[in-house]
Amino acid sequence: MSDSTRGIPRREFMKAAVAIGGSAALSACLDRGGGMPDVEQGPDDLSTLPERQHAWNQFLATDDHDNDVAPRHQVLLFLNYVGNENDAGAKTTPTESERETVESAFQSLERAYKRSHDGLLFSVGYSPSYFARFGAENMLPKPKALASFEDPKLDEQDAVVHLASDHPELVLAVEEALLGNRDELNGVNVMGLSDVFEKADRRTGFVGDGLPADHQDVNGIPDSEPVPEDSPLYMGFKSGFRKNQASEDSVTIQDGPFAGGTTQHVSNISLHLDQWYEQDSRDQRVAKMFCPVHAEEGRVEGAGDNLGDSSGMGDDCIGQVEEHARTRGMVGHSQKSASARKDDSPLILRRDFDSTDGGEAGLHFVAVQRAISDFEETREAMNGDDLAGNSSVGQRVNNGILQYMTVERRGNFLVPPRSRRSLPNPNR
Repeated sequence: MSDSTRGIPRREFMKAAVAIGGSAALSACLDRGGGMPDVEQGPDDLSTLPERQHAWNQFLATDDHDNDVAPRHQVLLFLNYVGNENDAGAKTTPTESERETVESAFQSLERAYKRSHDGLLFSVGYSPSYFARFGAENMLPKPKALASFEDPKLDEQDAVVHLASDHPELVLAVEEALLGNRDELNGVNVMGLSDVFEKADRRTGFVGDGLPADHQDVNGIPDSEPVPEDSPLYMGFKSGFRKNQASEDSVTIQDGPFAGGTTQHVSNISLHLDQWYEQDSRDQRVAKMFCPVHAEEGRVEGAGDNLGDSSGMGDDCIGQVEEHARTRGMVGHSQKSASARKDDSPLILRRDFDSTDGGEAGLHFVAVQRAISDFEETREAMNGDDLAGNSSVGQRVNNGILQYMTVERRGNFLVPPRSRRSLPNPNR
């Protein structure tokens, strides 16, 4: 990153540094930001940390309505186990020494930074391909296309590490440490994973008021710069309302070798927002994102902060999906998705964020749930296939927000509890 970047606003510069990654981007980020942020170290006694890797909510900021606010900068680091095959070409399983190396690396991160949006939040999950080396093919379903109109590439890397923080410099530095390119973080000696894992892919992004508007000069968004300044996501509306999210308790695996863990679905979605902003009216966008009733009654102001802690999917929306498809020729995304519930609670906990990876407007949809089938059920509700066959609503057109996105990749992962997060053996 050259001196020509000096004229770029700081928020845009920092996002660009995270997207580029590597030691040069980190150096430029530190130079521009005046060094690493002043963040508290983690506890000396790591047993005080939650056993659940996915226990993030208590460490997040909240808004005026008690909704959790996601960390602003995030990285998905995909890894492959380096001991993939022996001389005979058979897949090998990790050694105890390798497990100790991996656990030491993760513990050094926990000592370096407090568990917080203002420090570091992270988790590691393992794929069906990883578990197959143990003969445990049924431990986790393989990823697949989840709609007739999808043709995604399927992620089969062994593991994914999800890093999140409000500080872009911090996620970059942690990534460099994990890759073996940095041996100190926040005054703590850290260990990397390079002796055990190799980097297979990285995906980056951001979420939060102002960040999408700052980074809308990408393919998929019209040149008119329509993304509102107050929106936390590219499509102009907030998400993650507290009452529309599953609780961490409800997404936790209850029994078996990974009790206390969870499952994670990670998808990469391209956004196509020219029609969304250039042809659709504000009321059409509200109707397609939420519900036609929301548009007719003017329920959504701006990005939707006025809705409080819920998207407001009452019986006039959830109970009228087919009626709205027939009489209004349109149904809302939230209206459909709200039907996927158990005991009147959502099935998935969303932790998604926007992206400019590859110069394209995108969304990395990260969801945790007790079982992958819970995610698949939610996605089935979002597809609205029955509506497309029984009304003027198309398979994608006017069927929520389906026509504005293309699923590029899908991956399934199991996120063990902390005590089993380092190269777990499912058979013991």
